[in-house]
Amino acid sequence: MSSTELLDLVVIGAGPAGLSAAIYAQRAMLSGVVLEQESVGGQVVLTSEVDNYPGVPNADGYSLVEAMQKQAIDLGSTIRLENVESVSRLDDGIFEVVTPQDTYHSKAVIVAGGASPRAAGFEGEAKFKGHGVSYCATCDGMFYRGKHVFVIGGGNSAAEEALFLTKFADKVTMVVRKDHLRAQAAVAMQVEQNEKIEIRFNTSVVAVDGDNLPKSISFRDNVTDEVVTESYGEGSFGVFVFVGRVPASELLRGLVQVDEAGYIVTDERMATSTTGLFAAGDIRQKPLRQIVTAASDGAIAATSVAAYLGQPIEG
Repeated sequence: MSSTELLDLVVIGAGPAGLSAAIYAQRAMLSGVVLEQESVGGQVVLTSEVDNYPGVPNADGYSLVEAMQKQAIDLGSTIRLENVESVSRLDDGIFEVVTPQDTYHSKAVIVAGGASPRAAGFEGEAKFKGHGVSYCATCDGMFYRGKHVFVIGGGNSAAEEALFLTKFADKVTMVVRKDHLRAQAAVAMQVEQNEKIEIRFNTSVVAVDGDNLPKSISFRDNVTDEVVTESYGEGSFGVFVFVGRVPASELLRGLVQVDEAGYIVTDERMATSTTGLFAAGDIRQKPLRQIVTAASDGAIAATSVAAYLGQPIEG
C-alpha cells in the first residue's frame, strides 16, 4: 500500500466498532486500512471480564478483541498502529488522512475513535482503576454484590447507574459536589425514594487508599473544606465515577456536527454531516455505549460506505 494509492476506505480506530467495520468492509471487497494510535481493542482490553456480549459468556476484553482482530486480518484487513494527526476533505471530495508515518487518500472514512471516561481527579483513582475504581456499572456492577459502592456524580448517568447498582450492592452512596442532583426530575425522584441510596451533597472524593484493593476513602465538605477519611475492610467497597466522557472527536472539529458534549451526530446509517464521512461506536451520539452496540455501529457504517461507493452489501 503506497501513499499515492487511492483507497476506498480508511477506518480510524481499532476497537470493536473499527474492527467490525473492517470485517464488513472486507465482505464488500473495499480496499482500505485501519489506523489505531495505541493498541488494538481500545478501552475494551482493560475490561477483565465481559459477560454481556451475546454468545461469548465469561470472556475477558483482551481475548474478545483478539478474536475480532484475527477475524478481520484473516479476511484481508490491514491494521496499522499510527496516530492520526489530521483528517480533511479535499476539493475533489477525496479524504486525506495524515499520520507521522504516512498520508492516506480515500473515498470514504469511518471514525471509530471511541470515548474515554472523564476522570474525577482524586488521589488513587489511577492506581485502583479496574480493581476498586470503575467507570461502567453495566460492566462491573455484579462484582460488587453485597458490598458498598460510592457513585461520584450528580447527573443523569450517575443517577441511572446508581439505581442500576442497587441490584447488586447492599448500599449505594452518591457523592455529589453540588447541593442538588442535576439529573432529570423523574430520575432524581427515583434515586431519592430508593431506600438503598444515600446522597451526600456538597461533597467531593479527594482520595482512595489501600494496598491491592481500596480500604479507605476520603471526602471533602465543599462548604467547610473539612476532609474526613472513612476506613472499611479491604475490597469491601468500590467507587464508580460518572462525571462525563470525553469523545475522541477533537480531530474532526469543524468537519462534522457534534452535540454539546462533543459526540458526533449521525443518522441511522452512521453518516455524519460531511458526505463520505461516517462515525461508529462510542464516539457518536447514542443512548447505549457497549461492545455489542459498537460492533453493530461498525457493521452499519461499513455497509453504508459500500452503498455510498456503489458496492452495496446484500442484507
